[in-house]
Amino acid sequence: MILRQEIEPKVEIARMLYPEILRLILKYADDCEKNGDENNTQYTGLASALHQLTGKDMSEFNLWEWWEEEGAETLAYRIALPYPIKIENITRAELTEIINRLKHNVDSANPEAHKTADSHFNHCIHEYYFSFLKINFKKYKYSFFNRQQDSHGKYFELSTDDIANIIWNK
Repeated sequence: MILRQEIEPKVEIARMLYPEILRLILKYADDCEKNGDENNTQYTGLASALHQLTGKDMSEFNLWEWWEEEGAETLAYRIALPYPIKIENITRAELTEIINRLKHNVDSANPEAHKTADSHFNHCIHEYYFSFLKINFKKYKYSFFNRQQDSHGKYFELSTDDIANIIWNK
């Protein structure tokens, strides 16, 4: 199923912003390595430049020690990818498609989509969809996507339909 444009992650914007964001992050790291940044002047400049490019609050990103977490490339893509927005009148089919993409890493309308230039950032796309569900569905919980345990101690996973049923019931 094809999702409405306002639901889909804005990968075109991420692709456009990514090279400049990555360049700024790597330049900051290089400058700090050579000269330090004792008074945080360079950090403030980086955060400001990234905010100007994306409109995002940079306090949620670890611009100081990204090498200990996810690497500059992933950080740059996460910063470049616009946040999901609150959408009115989401259909059950759209919800099911998003859950399917998260559980199976497959876009039902375009099964080859995971092989795109952004495929090494699929975890960022998943993060986008998880955030989308969080802001659009009050009953959403990340734990629905984890293994569950029944009263007999047996483990199982909720199906796409199971998750959709739980989240959809308003």
